[in-house]
Amino acid sequence: MEEVFERLLGKQEIKRTLEFIHQDEKLTLKEQIQLTEIPAPPFKEQKRAIKFQEMLIQHGLEHVHIDEEGNVFGIRKGTGNGPRLVISAHLDTVFPEGTDTRVSEKEGKFFAPGIGDDTRGLAEVLSIVRALTQSNINTIGDIIIGGTVGEEGAGDLRGVKAYFNKNKADGYISIDGPNLEAITYLGTGSYRYEITYSGSGGHSFADFGTPSATHALGRAIAEISNIVTTSDPKTTFSVGPITGGSSVNAISETASMQVDLRSNSKSELDRLDEKFQEIVKEACEAENRRWESNTLTVDIHRFGNRPPAQQSEDLPIVCALQEAIIAVGKTPVLSGPSSTDANYPMSIGIPSITSGTGGQAGGAHTLQEWYDPKDGYLAVQKNFLLILGLVGIKDEIKPILKLLS
Repeated sequence: MEEVFERLLGKQEIKRTLEFIHQDEKLTLKEQIQLTEIPAPPFKEQKRAIKFQEMLIQHGLEHVHIDEEGNVFGIRKGTGNGPRLVISAHLDTVFPEGTDTRVSEKEGKFFAPGIGDDTRGLAEVLSIVRALTQSNINTIGDIIIGGTVGEEGAGDLRGVKAYFNKNKADGYISIDGPNLEAITYLGTGSYRYEITYSGSGGHSFADFGTPSATHALGRAIAEISNIVTTSDPKTTFSVGPITGGSSVNAISETASMQVDLRSNSKSELDRLDEKFQEIVKEACEAENRRWESNTLTVDIHRFGNRPPAQQSEDLPIVCALQEAIIAVGKTPVLSGPSSTDANYPMSIGIPSITSGTGGQAGGAHTLQEWYDPKDGYLAVQKNFLLILGLVGIKDEIKPILKLLS
């Protein structure tokens, strides 16, 4: 693996392209700002997707299209008989429609909701496309490059799920997260629920004795808070937004909550899920028993299923990213499990990693999100070298991804 990257760094056309990437940083930052100011709320990424498609075409990628799910992908064909590598960042942000995403600058930092997560990743994808075009290198494998929808929140990885349910790949790189030295190769899984209790309701005095949806919800939350989970593998739960009731003097007809269950282990996640559902059902039955009724019901709706996934740290794609990070003068860090686009392909057996972006960023998922572009180009150089190593160069370097077969 070291030899592959030594040979890459020794090639004159690659040296020239690495310098091109450095000089290209001004355009990368300009496009990052441009894309940030095109809102991409969950399930409403279309405007940004259309612009991103235009940019990919402009920078030389072929067969660029928006698929049925809303993903944007194009291809840079290899010379044949090589591996198929997919690279993407995610188009969506966590911020709802109507959020002001205009970018401001102060003392070299850029501020706007979504400017880092993952708009920086999208900008780096564009720079990678330009670098590949500039290099004029004939890769052996095909490189599929683009942007996905539905990575954040209730999007439930719908973009990568749709893509990999219809397309084959030998490897996948998600460009996401604010640390170019980080290597994410393990996936934290999550189930997300909306629980709704429903009953006949009534007047708080005249109809006293009627089961209350909010009382059942309270019973459930109290019991959920007492669940004991494992610390290794880390397994967690959280009750998020809760709603219910219509008036201080009314027995609630409906009440609901959203719940997040997470674990680095599928077996622990399933165990937690089973206990959680028992509690939710028992809370409904207990409220009915309290008033000798059967009018209260509960609806259990799972709206999120991000699979946990495990891979070896010795997997060639992981080792290749380590060498690419070293090649740009940084020290690789094997990160703990996380929840990213890489979860899904990883869970179905496709070697997958999440590679961190360049520069520095903070305040992700807040209105105070910021980005500092200092040395941001290093992440693009890293990923450019990584891609070439994975797919190989005609007549010179065999594809690292072929080591998997």
